[in-house]
Amino acid sequence: MLDINSVGFIGFGAMAQRMAVHLREKGIKTVKAYAPSQTSGERAGTPMAASIAALVADVDAVIVSLPADEQVSAAMYGDDGALAHMRAGQLLINTTSNSPQVSIDLYEAAKARGIAAVDAPVSGSTPEAEAAQLVVIAGGDAADFQRAQPVLAMIAKAVHHIGGPGYGSKMKLVINGIMGAGMIALTEAFTYGLKAGIEKDTLFDVLGGIAAVSPHHGRKLKSIRSGDFTSQFPSRLMSKDMRLLLDELNRLGVPAGTLAAAAQTLALGDLKRPNDDYSVIGVEFPKIVGITL
Repeated sequence: MLDINSVGFIGFGAMAQRMAVHLREKGIKTVKAYAPSQTSGERAGTPMAASIAALVADVDAVIVSLPADEQVSAAMYGDDGALAHMRAGQLLINTTSNSPQVSIDLYEAAKARGIAAVDAPVSGSTPEAEAAQLVVIAGGDAADFQRAQPVLAMIAKAVHHIGGPGYGSKMKLVINGIMGAGMIALTEAFTYGLKAGIEKDTLFDVLGGIAAVSPHHGRKLKSIRSGDFTSQFPSRLMSKDMRLLLDELNRLGVPAGTLAAAAQTLALGDLKRPNDDYSVIGVEFPKIVGITL
């Protein structure tokens, strides 16, 4: 049974804006948001709160959608942070792709205040958010997950409970590691093809129709071919997630040369065009061998 009638977003970028639309359409009576860049009026039809304290004061659930660890910590802790102003019984859903330890620390800090906390990053970019076709990968106590699940189902085609606190964040790193390494393998391979003299349209036609290229990477291939890098997943965030993954691999002593190399190459996209979609590596990398697309 849904006991959430009002939701407040902390962080209101492209993904959160699309989530908010689906929540309103599917039964959440009140949806509002806080973003430091806009503290009045509306954004994408959603009222904007003047502060985090004002946002969390009278909602049943808070959804966090921020870029990285540092922003989560700044928004959650301290006198002006969400935890200082939330009340026992509220639900905190963190969709940020942050480190597992940040999710674990947030769970423990929230629990100490009687607040239920779930880490629930999503797999998918703005097209999936637009169509409510995200895949949610959640970590937290089973009871807390069951409470959050009906809300999460409003934005997703599938909602998975991976395990305890931090496990949603761990699974997100697994997924993004595959995405990042796959993008680099594709880029290096077609760069070879171009350097070897295969005509560009022929190369991209063939790659666009083979099973070895996933639907996700097929979409990125189209971006590279057209030169349209409107951001669905910006280079700076992909590079950030790969750094988080490398931190975890090093912490656990897991050898992962492929992922480490992919992280280094993806850093080129972050360096050159951080706010473009991470598929922009497909035009920046070939330049190393003298190919301009």
